[in-house]
Amino acid sequence: RIRGLFGGGNSPSISDVIDFVTFVTTANATDFGNLSVARVNVAGTSSDTRGLFAAGQTPGDSDVIDYVTIASAGNASDFGNLQTGKHGVSGCGSQTRGIFAGGYDAPVNLDVIDYVTIATIGNAADFGNLTTGRRNARACSSHTRGIFGGGNAGPAKVNTIDFITIATTGNATNFGDLITVQENGGACSSLLRGVFAGGNSPSYLNTIEFVTMETTGDAVDFGDLLFARQSNGGSSNGHGGLA
Repeated sequence: RIRGLFGGGNSPSISDVIDFVTFVTTANATDFGNLSVARVNVAGTSSDTRGLFAAGQTPGDSDVIDYVTIASAGNASDFGNLQTGKHGVSGCGSQTRGIFAGGYDAPVNLDVIDYVTIATIGNAADFGNLTTGRRNARACSSHTRGIFGGGNAGPAKVNTIDFITIATTGNATNFGDLITVQENGGACSSLLRGVFAGGNSPSYLNTIEFVTMETTGDAVDFGDLLFARQSNGGSSNGHGGLA
């Protein structure tokens, strides 16, 4: 509820830096610590105590899952491993589970969904599959559902939105469609709404759109970012079952 964390990236070399912001203030990000492995195209999720960072390019594809305790700054520790090394993975979760879906393991866009129990440490287990294999989709979650929007299904981008019920295991179900066909955007959520912003379609986008998490249906226009961009991160103080 207090902090938002951002880990890894390309700046201009591959980075291991973790930054944080305090949600209720406005100010520049502050150094939190470092990932165990520098990498770009990292997926993230969290409970109210732990933040997880998974997959990415080092420049080779990584299966590493790191974790931090959000309330205390410091370097990440090893959590375990995904089922396979990949990048362009989408992360979301509940207070109990972290979900990592899709991604790219050359030459294949993956439909695999991994999950972990956030309060423990250990390797990811198989959850099920997305409706189509894709990388660079955007993910967000409520306390019950994980939602994955857009992505690159190779060779084409898609506007597909899938959803899962986080507490179970099984394949994803179609939720509806984004307004635009796109990849590499940012996403965040509350208990009620999932919000998708920016991306590449193929030019950079400034659009913001939203869905109502516990229904199904196509996304609706929310407004616009200050400027068009891709590969933008998103976080919120009300995701994954947080009030």
